This record gives sequence, C-alpha cells and structure tokens, in this order.
Amino acid sequence: MSAKDVYEHMGRKYSGLSFDTVYRNLRVMEELGVLEQIVFEDGVKFKGSCNHQDHHHHMICLQCEKTYPINFCPMNLTDTPDQFRVVKHKFEVFGYCKECEENREEELVAAANHKKGV
Repeated sequence: MSAKDVYEHMGRKYSGLSFDTVYRNLRVMEELGVLEQIVFEDGVKFKGSCNHQDHHHHMICLQCEKTYPINFCPMNLTDTPDQFRVVKHKFEVFGYCKECEENREEELVAAANHKKGV
C-alpha cells in the first residue's frame, strides 16, 4: 500500500490529516519493524513485516504484490571492495507469480485475437 493509498483511506475519516503525517508515521513504523518498504517502478509502497524470524529476502509479484521468501542471502556472493563496509542490505526480485502470469498470458491472447478481429 502506498502512502497515498493510506492518506486517501484515512482522510475519509480524519479530514485534517496531512500527507506528511501519514508518510512520517509509515516511516516510523518501518523503523520499528512493523512495516517493510518496497520500491516499485511506480513508487514506494509499504507492507506489514513478515513473520520470518531469520534473515531472508523476497520475490515480489508486480501484479498482485504477493511476496515469496528467498531463504538464502546473495550478499555473500557480492564483491564488496575493501574500502566499503556494508551495514545494511536489501535484495528483492520482481516478476509475476504463476496465477498473475497465467492471467497476463490470457489477456495477451485475448488482445491479439481482438486485434485480428477474431
């Protein structure tokens, strides 16, 4: 959910609410570990933190935004220069889950058939 989505939803009940207040609170909740931030091509979105206790990363569906854990950390495979100290990292893989991929394929076929006049 984006900050704008939260602002629009909450603004219906709290008319004096400002966007800055919503965004600040989302950031605080992220810092406290209640929310996680995901950066999509169309902007930043927030989601509830997952319940995995161990270190992991995510595969994220671009359509439905469902997440799948990656239970291995690729950080060990990076070639970090000696003059750089990593203090935090995040690794996310974006694509389409099986259901959304099937829906996309059906939509592409329907669009192609419509274009052909079938």
